Amino acid sequence: MKEQINDDLTYRVIGCAMKVHSILGNGFQEVIYQRALAIELKNACVGFEREVEIDIYYCGELIGCRRVDFLIEGEVLVELKAISTLDDSHLAQGLNYLVAYKLDKGLLLNFGSRSLEVKRLRHPQNGIKHANQ
Repeated sequence: MKEQINDDLTYRVIGCAMKVHSILGNGFQEVIYQRALAIELKNACVGFEREVEIDIYYCGELIGCRRVDFLIEGEVLVELKAISTLDDSHLAQGLNYLVAYKLDKGLLLNFGSRSLEVKRLRHPQNGIKHANQ
């Protein structure tokens, strides 16, 4: 049942992103899409946090921190881009964020192309427990 809830959640997020892209089109900076998506998520009653920061450790030592654009209902990580084409480095970033945040599912959304580009991400080791469990 949990799996179906998460899929419904990602579909709702994608629907909100599609609405933003259909209204704004491509060509704006990422922050514009982030602000617009926050409005759509709020209007759709989807719980979210923006710019959620997490510490990054190497061999037990803090080496920095990263921010994900959205954390949806504590379950789904969403990273936004506003570039002409996604490449492997963007997918790697999304997967690294899933590992760092200990989440199973994520979305990489690119508003920079003529059509909204959506990549579904899964934790490299499927079956990981969610951070809030």
